[in-house]
Amino acid sequence: MTLTEQPATQAPARQAVPAEERYAAELAFLAAQDPGPRPPGWALTPRAVVTFVCGSDGVELVLPERRSGLPMKLAVAPKFVGERALVERCVVTLAGERGLLLTGEPGTAKSMLSELLAAAVCGTSALTVQGTAGTTEDAFRYGWNYALLLAQGPTSAALVDSPVLSAMRTGRVVRIEEITRCLPEVQDAMVSILSDRRITVPELTATEDAVVAAAPGFTVIATANLRDRGVSEMSAALKRRFNFETVAPIADADAEAELIRRQAVAAVQRAGAAFGVDDAVLDALVTVFRDLRSGRSAEGWDVERPGTVMSTAEAVQVAASLGVSAAYLPGGDVLDLLPGHLLGVVRKDDPADHGRLLGYWDGPVRRRAEDGSAMWRRLWDLRGSLR
Repeated sequence: MTLTEQPATQAPARQAVPAEERYAAELAFLAAQDPGPRPPGWALTPRAVVTFVCGSDGVELVLPERRSGLPMKLAVAPKFVGERALVERCVVTLAGERGLLLTGEPGTAKSMLSELLAAAVCGTSALTVQGTAGTTEDAFRYGWNYALLLAQGPTSAALVDSPVLSAMRTGRVVRIEEITRCLPEVQDAMVSILSDRRITVPELTATEDAVVAAAPGFTVIATANLRDRGVSEMSAALKRRFNFETVAPIADADAEAELIRRQAVAAVQRAGAAFGVDDAVLDALVTVFRDLRSGRSAEGWDVERPGTVMSTAEAVQVAASLGVSAAYLPGGDVLDLLPGHLLGVVRKDDPADHGRLLGYWDGPVRRRAEDGSAMWRRLWDLRGSLR
């Protein structure tokens, strides 16, 4: 091979695969398995959407008749760890073509839930607007291809649809992430869209494209962090056009531990390594996060809560970091790395949280060590690494 020749390579795999592709087999199965009535524009029945998100509780669902390329039986895995009633209310809201606003602390899987719902309802989660302080009204309405605009003037060919406008034309779900990060005047562009279900294009007045009406099935899923409530408060008019659902932290410790392990294993595998962190270390990680999040230890001891949100998503990142360290930088006990990663989490927002973490070490960690736990004794011995 000469220096100018290059070996044949495959296109790199994507780091993130959208839900409609990642779970394409399950979506196709559920579409065939439940032939019941569906709201206009929906790919699945509302019942099948709930099953897709929450799983079939280990029960194998059976197709009414054989379909080419599909198994006759399939147990649908759960993808969202939370109350089934919450998911059912979300599905009912979307079936009624009303806007859905998912609120909650950062890291409670609001975005993941919105992605799963959009993928199941309309087959795509790609119609998304990311709310920021720099998001303009064009992201909710439309823009222009300025080369065509200058050459032809305002025509339908020069119009550039926003994700919202695309969803309206096709009767699909559009996702607006972090809507409260958008400026109030930008948010208010959604008021008339959710009320009138149409967008007027004044530049195309007197043409048939001057008004775009929403096709059946169009609706909006927005997310908002409770920590951002005061950034750009939603107007009362916009609030009235959404059904609010709060996504709470995972209540069950075992379910949270299993989720953290599953997602951390997947993250380390994407990094090209095997996951080598003991379950005992993950249990300690989950215990610390839950204690600090709730302000009370598993034993009932009071704990001073840090200002930082000790979310499940943060715990996944710590577990994944421990797994990558164990795989690529082996040496010593991976438990020794836990305090340093915890310190990196709690110091994100408030420097005083460093002292709160030390207080946790001087309280529950010390008491567990005194009770004879070897693992907690080791963590107590590592207190110096928190300085």
